[in-house]
Amino acid sequence: MKKYILIGFLLICSSVMAQIDSGLGITAGLNYGSTGDLTENGQTIIDNPDEKVGYHLGVYWKIDLLFLYLRPELKYTKLSNEYNAKQFDVQKIDMPILIGTKVIGPLHVFAGPSLQYIVDTKLQDSALSDVQNDWSVGAQFGVGVNLGNLGIDVRYERGFNDNEISFIRNNIAAQGTLDTRPEQIILAISLNL
Repeated sequence: MKKYILIGFLLICSSVMAQIDSGLGITAGLNYGSTGDLTENGQTIIDNPDEKVGYHLGVYWKIDLLFLYLRPELKYTKLSNEYNAKQFDVQKIDMPILIGTKVIGPLHVFAGPSLQYIVDTKLQDSALSDVQNDWSVGAQFGVGVNLGNLGIDVRYERGFNDNEISFIRNNIAAQGTLDTRPEQIILAISLNL
């Protein structure tokens, strides 16, 4: 009897899952990053909007669960920032795990932790030491709109732990440190496949 109950439960679950708007997709977009406080950089966005813009490309898997959804993502991100008038680039792999819910119609909100693995860092005309930690943890939250298979969202991301790099310029010993902890606004477009 237990076998029949288990088989019946699995059949019901699979038929429910077949009707849910779950699936795989691709995502890409622009990132506006900051090496300092984003509120201090508001005028930079207005004056030179392309100065600190990066991009991301990736895939996601969305799983609808009653009134919530789970959306793990895997993305390559390149950030371009400025530090003391020098170009500072960070390449990383992001793995946000977002939980969201629909608000009204196609509008939804989401939040969740984001794991980051730093692949490479470069500071113009300077040598950098290794990053203190290749892995770091942050959080993302945002709002989005789904129009059929197409989605658009805006997110804020902030790293939790300090993750510093020392830099050397003109063969002079360590002249300072950079915090690679992300603080960024992300505009993303996604396509459910």
